[in-house]
Amino acid sequence: MYSVRSRAFIGLVIAAGMASLGHGLWTWTSTEHARYFSYLVLALAASGIKIQLPGVEITISLSFFFNLIGIAEFSLGECMIMGFGTAVVQCFVLANARPKWVQIAFNVANNFIAIDLCYAVQHASPLHSGLLTAMVFFAADTIPVAVVIALTENKNAWALWRDSFFWSFPNYLAGAAAVWVVGVTEQRFGWTAGLLLLPILYIVYRSHRSYIDRLQEAKSRAEQQLAHALELAALHRRTIETLALAIEAKDQTTHDHLERVETYAIEVARVLGMKGTELEALRAAALLHDIGKLAVPEYIIAKPGKLTPAEFEKMKTHTVVGAEIVERMNFPYDVAPLVRGHHERWNGTGYPDGLEGERIPVGARILAAVDYLDALTSHRQYRRAMPTAEALALLKAESGRSFDPAVVDVMIRRHSEMADLLKQQRRITRLPIGIRVERGDAPAAGFETIAPTSDLVNLQNSVSSYTPGALDLAGLIAGIARCDSQEALFAVLRTSLRGIVPYDVLVVYLRRGEFLSSGCVDGDDSGLFEQLEIPIGEGLSGWVAEHGKAIVNGNPDVEPGYLNNPRKFSTLRSALAVPLQNGCGVAGVLSLYRKERDVFTNANLAVLTALGAAVAGALEMADEPVAK
Repeated sequence: MYSVRSRAFIGLVIAAGMASLGHGLWTWTSTEHARYFSYLVLALAASGIKIQLPGVEITISLSFFFNLIGIAEFSLGECMIMGFGTAVVQCFVLANARPKWVQIAFNVANNFIAIDLCYAVQHASPLHSGLLTAMVFFAADTIPVAVVIALTENKNAWALWRDSFFWSFPNYLAGAAAVWVVGVTEQRFGWTAGLLLLPILYIVYRSHRSYIDRLQEAKSRAEQQLAHALELAALHRRTIETLALAIEAKDQTTHDHLERVETYAIEVARVLGMKGTELEALRAAALLHDIGKLAVPEYIIAKPGKLTPAEFEKMKTHTVVGAEIVERMNFPYDVAPLVRGHHERWNGTGYPDGLEGERIPVGARILAAVDYLDALTSHRQYRRAMPTAEALALLKAESGRSFDPAVVDVMIRRHSEMADLLKQQRRITRLPIGIRVERGDAPAAGFETIAPTSDLVNLQNSVSSYTPGALDLAGLIAGIARCDSQEALFAVLRTSLRGIVPYDVLVVYLRRGEFLSSGCVDGDDSGLFEQLEIPIGEGLSGWVAEHGKAIVNGNPDVEPGYLNNPRKFSTLRSALAVPLQNGCGVAGVLSLYRKERDVFTNANLAVLTALGAAVAGALEMADEPVAK
């Protein structure tokens, strides 16, 4: 379908072509009829010898050779008639499809314009240069065709002409040379002798045809190689995304984290001038920088509290393990150094190698800053997300200490643009990690039988040697052992526990299926906890229940439904939580909360662990629900 611009251009060419025809016929002269008729017949025959141009549905024929002879040897009117005949024959002979009248009119008119221009050049120049005429004929014959195709198909005219037409320019120059040879021969031996040289046209055609065939074969090979390269690149990308999904399946709290890191990192890198393989390496590293977490125990990754020194040592290994995994993938660019170095710091205080400044690979420097900002602005197990403005202020404060100042500057200046770009990015389909498989018999080894917790006497002995309030603790444990109901148990805790381990809020969470609900609440902010239902595995207490491990000085903010509710507010800043494990598994969680930060000690943990075992045993003996 022709556009308005292409129709206008076609109309202009046809009008100009008719003017050229009128000019030629007005100056018609003819003397050597036999000679002219012979060349006209040969020109019409040569018009049927066509070659397909690469990339477009256009052909060229050998008729241009006779047009050049006519321009040199005959009158303008005779050239116009020859040009009309050759253009019409080329449109119909061996055509792939029946041409439209507008195509015929355009081709004929364009031929008239080319002949008129070249005739003026040939006979106006004092040198009568056939070479210059051939160059003008090539430009006038091919440029309008390229323009109309570009306007119709919305392509770049220059690129189309360069790729599909320019390669034929040497043939026009060869035609000019052949015209010169024919002219010299005619001058010496007569025009009939010149006709004997015309079989060289067949040789030109065959060499031309062979060249086109080789060109098409090379193009076909190049297209196949490109398609193969694109398929390998797509496979590579899918492999990287699959590994990224494996990371997120292990660490579900990083939802969309990898995609955000990839988008921001690539944009920062482009602003800094990175390109080519550097960008591809960074793109892969952005998705795979945490792949080493596959070797870190899940309870450490998902822990909603501070890591112990031993846990942090284990966590740090994810940089080294990740680099080794990536190294074995044999990327065609350096990805492993970026994965290994994404926790290095500008001032040399990072890990695993303590690199400093520009010794850190630039891609790793970008990942470090981007990862830091995204961690601050995302909800994590151990704290809530920070407002973007506050996070950017912290990032700026770390410029020149933890992070490359140039990277920080780009992130602060372009953050809004990168956030808008992220909204347009394709999302990676998540794995169905939340599904539940109902079928399946017990494994061959059977299920584990959870052993009862050690008796209360051993627990008293285990803490009496280093707990300052050992006698009070022993009395509390003995009191717990005498409780025959949950109500009595909770009364003992409210009365005596605060004197042994100070707290602002005490909560005993009881397990109800896949949730924890508060069975006992004591303290000033107790009303905030009375109606909580915490899914197993979520928040601070949910993590303790799922993994059976204690947390010291965790953040109360992360308890689901607690400070995430904008209508609730509390000043609590520290949490100490231990699992209540008995012969049936984890029956609940004993959690203490304080208003001061990092206030609980290891001695507090030892005491609460002993009490937790006693409380769990009492809960197992008291099976009636407590009244709330």
